[in-house]
Amino acid sequence: MANTINKVCVIGAGTMGAGIAAQVANAGVPVLLLDIVPKEGDNRNAIAEGAVAKMLKTQPAPFMSKRAAKLVETGNIEDHLDKVAECDWVVEAIIERLDIKQSLYEKLEAVRKPGTAVSSNTSTIPLAQLTDGRSDQFKQDFLITHFFNPPRYMRLIEIVAGPDSNADTVAMVSEFVDRKLGKSVVDAEDSPGFIANRVGTFWIQQAVNAAFEQGVTVEEADEIGGRPMGVPKTGIFGLIDLIGIDLMPHLMKSLTSTLPKDDPYQAIARSEPLIETMIEEGYTGRKGKGGFYRINREGGGKVKEAKNLQTGEYAPARGSRLVRGSAAKGDLGKLISQEGKVGEYAWAVLGPTLSYAAMIVPEATKTIVGVDDAMKLGYNWKFGPFEMIDNIGVATLVERLEADGLPVPEMLKVADGRPFYRVEGGKRQYLGTDGGYHDIVRPEGVLKLEDIKLSSEPLLANSSAALWDVGDGVVALEFTGKMNALDEQVMKLIKKAVPLVQKNYKALVVYNEGSNFSAGANLGLAMFALNIAAWSEVEKLVKGGQDAYKALKYAPFPVVSAPFGMALGGGCEICLNSDAIQAHAETYIGLVETGVGIIPGWGGCGEMLSRWINNPKYPKGPMPAVSKVFEIVSTATVAKSAAEAKEYGFLRHDDGVTMNRDRLLFDAKQRALAMVDGYAAPEKPEYRLPGPSGAAALQLAVDSFHKQGKATDHDVTVAGELARVLTGGDTDPTEITTEADLLKLEVEGFMRLCRNPKSQARVEHMLETGKPLRN
Repeated sequence: MANTINKVCVIGAGTMGAGIAAQVANAGVPVLLLDIVPKEGDNRNAIAEGAVAKMLKTQPAPFMSKRAAKLVETGNIEDHLDKVAECDWVVEAIIERLDIKQSLYEKLEAVRKPGTAVSSNTSTIPLAQLTDGRSDQFKQDFLITHFFNPPRYMRLIEIVAGPDSNADTVAMVSEFVDRKLGKSVVDAEDSPGFIANRVGTFWIQQAVNAAFEQGVTVEEADEIGGRPMGVPKTGIFGLIDLIGIDLMPHLMKSLTSTLPKDDPYQAIARSEPLIETMIEEGYTGRKGKGGFYRINREGGGKVKEAKNLQTGEYAPARGSRLVRGSAAKGDLGKLISQEGKVGEYAWAVLGPTLSYAAMIVPEATKTIVGVDDAMKLGYNWKFGPFEMIDNIGVATLVERLEADGLPVPEMLKVADGRPFYRVEGGKRQYLGTDGGYHDIVRPEGVLKLEDIKLSSEPLLANSSAALWDVGDGVVALEFTGKMNALDEQVMKLIKKAVPLVQKNYKALVVYNEGSNFSAGANLGLAMFALNIAAWSEVEKLVKGGQDAYKALKYAPFPVVSAPFGMALGGGCEICLNSDAIQAHAETYIGLVETGVGIIPGWGGCGEMLSRWINNPKYPKGPMPAVSKVFEIVSTATVAKSAAEAKEYGFLRHDDGVTMNRDRLLFDAKQRALAMVDGYAAPEKPEYRLPGPSGAAALQLAVDSFHKQGKATDHDVTVAGELARVLTGGDTDPTEITTEADLLKLEVEGFMRLCRNPKSQARVEHMLETGKPLRN
């Protein structure tokens, strides 16, 4: 048996198979993508080749970088199945028909190496049926690996091992999908629908049924069943539109045909005539002519409309504002007890769904943690079903279930009024099926700040940041403000942190566990200062940020930033000022200041220049690097992945990339520790920049875009200030421009733009709408 996976074969180049192949390539691992020979045309590899070509144009992009596509080798099952012998893992992602899958497995037996892992991406067919009639060796090497769509972005993978599956093979695949593909593995039992789709399908069906029965509108259902429950803002009907209304009958048919007749899902599985009509007429959701929502573009307009569930007609969407007080902020007890349709609908959705989720333990997965992780990772719920039950209260839920004559599952009886989760001795514990509490154990190489907080206090803290001891002489700087926005408080804490770390610790990691690393500077505070013309306060904030970031850069210890999600503006600049970056693969990083009418002010300009000037593959001389940085920053370019960030220079070539978000802090900490011995702070850079002649050349390019209508009047003004900074102001290539000179130019340009009413309008518009103003 192979100990590692060096090459993968994916059979089936549909949406899922192709997406899985792309994610393997994103991990830097060669992948063979096979499909059937098309019935028409001379190109026998057309289906697999077409899938790759389509993915290169798809948004959101399945590939993290176009370069990754080069690792995908395409072929067809008839001519190239023998190449399976080169692979250590074969993923089958073909049509959900048992006979076709079994036919493929028979062919695979003849060509694969013994010990090569074989898995199915099925979401419906039990493992025992898939391997029926296969050899003992095949059964040992077989498992189910159920990815979620789209494979690049959805973190959940449900892994099902059969009674004959080789434990080492399962461990090898689990390790690969965790570390290389960035997935969170949830071990599932060989039961219909596994975990997430079983609970998720029940939840959606119950929510749809209740909306029709109670006369709740589409918008009301999505408000009540959305954010107050910790469900993404799509809510119920918006989610169905997203995944495709026509998929729902297939899911229903699959589950009703495989679940026991006495399963509670059987009693609620039904279709509505209105939904059947919508599918027949092509109203299948976002991919069709519309769904429960649509955009009406008649007469050149753009009006969002919602479907009336009673009449079937569309009417302008007006939004719903029914949920009040703490219920709107996640207090589920208050939500289900609110009088009127809010409480009635919330209970009609939550009561049966939470009861059902409790019922499938241990049938679908051995622990409640498996159910909660599956729903949070697979459906993007903020809280898992058992966390929701704790929110309501176990006793309260049981009382309501009994009052309504709904089943009270064994797990709720085992709890006997106790919470499903608790913290004991600084450890988070879950309630097992045995009635005892057990520590939640993280996999090796996973370090979570949320765990550290259970048993320690911050070394330093204020309203916007905190400093934590994460062990082995390393501290973590955490942003804590809304959207992890950066303000004066963050800068003050950084200045206090440097001497503390220097005295007592070895290294510092910039890290947090929010939804995004940082959205940049706190624009709300900046706008307040602009409105009252507090120019000295604005300048103080800019200089304070520069001082703090440079204090980190030149600290006598290693500083490693660990970005993920959005790392924009000032969030990008703190990364640029770090000794190294350990980025999550899904990092969307960039200097976006020009979009709000300003320029980078915390050292981003100089740091980007240094990266491109020192890029050995880029032309030398005063202008090429300046032009490249100007192009990237003036257009507010954002890298859509860590791989792309290396192409733009936001990450250096040797900066690290972590595929699994849960492993980011551990990896960043190890990176920092590896730099401690012999560490010396970097030398201050010096530049030879083109000065006014270079600025004029850049301005000519901007003027050309302006004449073509690709740049607005104010774009020209902002670009002019950026060009002055990047070209060094009043200098020329014979003179040295220092880092301090560039920082001074940044402040001057930033302040001139802040005083400009058009820049102020851009900041205000961004705050109000979240979108850039093109003035």
